[in-house]
Amino acid sequence: MRIDIVTVSPDLIKSPFEHSIIKRGIDKGLVKVHFHDLRKFAVNAYGKIDDTQFGGGAGMVLMIEPIDKCISALKAERSYDEIIYMTPDAPVLNQQMANSLSLKRNLLILCGHYKGIDQRIRDAYITKEISIGDYVLSGGELGAAVLCDSIIRLIPGVIGDETSALSDSFQDGLLAPPIYTRPANYKGMKVPEVLRSGDFKKIDAWRSEQALLRTQRIRPDLLRDEE
Repeated sequence: MRIDIVTVSPDLIKSPFEHSIIKRGIDKGLVKVHFHDLRKFAVNAYGKIDDTQFGGGAGMVLMIEPIDKCISALKAERSYDEIIYMTPDAPVLNQQMANSLSLKRNLLILCGHYKGIDQRIRDAYITKEISIGDYVLSGGELGAAVLCDSIIRLIPGVIGDETSALSDSFQDGLLAPPIYTRPANYKGMKVPEVLRSGDFKKIDAWRSEQALLRTQRIRPDLLRDEE
C-alpha cells in the first residue's frame, strides 16, 4: 500500500510514523507513506495558500489553486483508490471503514486546515470524507495519523499475530471483553476462574457474554445500530 498525505504542517504529522506498529509496517516494506507540503504549491513566492472567504465571515480558507496543483501532480503519477479529506463535518471513522481502506492499494489523504478548504476541491477531487469525532482540531494532521494507524495495523504482516487485530473492539460490532495477564492473584484481585480453566469452549462463551455486557453498559448505541 502507498499513502500520500497532503498537509500544511508535514513536520507535525511525521512523528507517529516513526514509531511502533506503523514504523514496523514501513520498515517491512508493507506500506509506503509520503508527505507533501502544500506550501510548495503556493500561489506566490511568499508561500500563500489561504485567503478570506467570499461573502465574509471569520477564518481563513485553504485556496483552490495550491490544492489543485498538488493533487493533479500526484494523480499524474498514479491512480488513487480513494482521495480522502479529513474534516469534522463528515462521517465518523469506524472499524468497518478501516477494514475497507486497508484493502486498497493507493490512498491520498488531504488534511484540512484553518476554516477548511475551498468547496470546489471537495466537489472535484474528494471521493471520501472522514472525521475522527464530533469535535474540531486545529488541522487534519492528527486525524490523518489516527486514520493511517487504524488502516496500517490491519495490513497482513504488520502485526506479528494477525489474529490479534481480528479480536479487537468493533470487529464484530461489540467492545472487546476484559483481558488479564499474570499474576493470577494480585493483592487479592483475582483473574476469573474460567480463564484459568483451560476449557476453551467455556472461555469463548465467557468472552462473548462479557463483550455483550460491556457493550450494553458502555456503548449501547452499537447494539441499536445493528437493529
